[in-house]
Amino acid sequence: MSAATARNGRDAGIQNSLPITELEPVTHASNVVETSGTSFYWAMRLLPAAKRDAMYAIYAFCRSVDDIADDTGSASSKMEQLQTWRQELDALYGGNPTTQLGQALDAPVRDFRLAKQDFLAVIDGMEMDAADAVRIADESELALYCDRVACAVGRLSTRVFEIDDEMGLPLAKSLGEALQLTNILRDVDEDAERDRVYLPKTVLNRYGIDEEHALAIISHPRLHQACGEIANLAEIRYAEAASHVRNCDATKVRPAAIMMNVYHRLFERLSARGWRAPRIPVRVPTTEKTFVVLKTFLFGA
Repeated sequence: MSAATARNGRDAGIQNSLPITELEPVTHASNVVETSGTSFYWAMRLLPAAKRDAMYAIYAFCRSVDDIADDTGSASSKMEQLQTWRQELDALYGGNPTTQLGQALDAPVRDFRLAKQDFLAVIDGMEMDAADAVRIADESELALYCDRVACAVGRLSTRVFEIDDEMGLPLAKSLGEALQLTNILRDVDEDAERDRVYLPKTVLNRYGIDEEHALAIISHPRLHQACGEIANLAEIRYAEAASHVRNCDATKVRPAAIMMNVYHRLFERLSARGWRAPRIPVRVPTTEKTFVVLKTFLFGA
């Protein structure tokens, strides 16, 4: 999610599918965000320069490790590449980052006191995704997965937004879970094609779904009930996140509010479509995203 890339052979594994460039580290991270099509681009773009650059670097890191996990290579190869990122984090926190993205993260780590364990948590989550097959045992493992791939990013983000931990940690947890549960519901068919099922077995079993094969799971006639249970949890998390947003400084929390509002629009569209097959892909049009960004920017959450 470098002058250093060209200079350092280790970067080839870290960068994975991202283009190798000779740009300055901050510019490189910015380009990753701008070309990604992320819904969060304008939430980050509206920040003051130092915070914007920090969020771009965090996003570029997340994009990089996510691309590794999603690569079609072997699980062992992906684990090796993720281990290389662990080594780069050691170098970064030791004051000597060797890659372009590591260099882009250098100032944000120092200026916003970004915690190394949160970056490592993201890598832990990507290692879960990098397995040949993904199955989630129960609600506790689902919460752990969400914490690693989403809430940890939220903790990094709230530090950049300068929201204190008393407010920021609960917001990162609620909003991170809401966003990741939305992703899981949106991608249930696409993930199954890659032998990934993020709906917990305990939830599936409650509705008589005990198949092991991913495509059999998503073809089950009662899958919509399992999805509905996860959707109910997501809605609770969105409500919690909205409450936390209202209790934070409006200016500081605006980027998080934009992310929440854009993603909640997606969640509403998914819910309106329903969870029965065929599950037609759903997206929020760019014009609607722009409207949500402007409305949130002008009037708050």
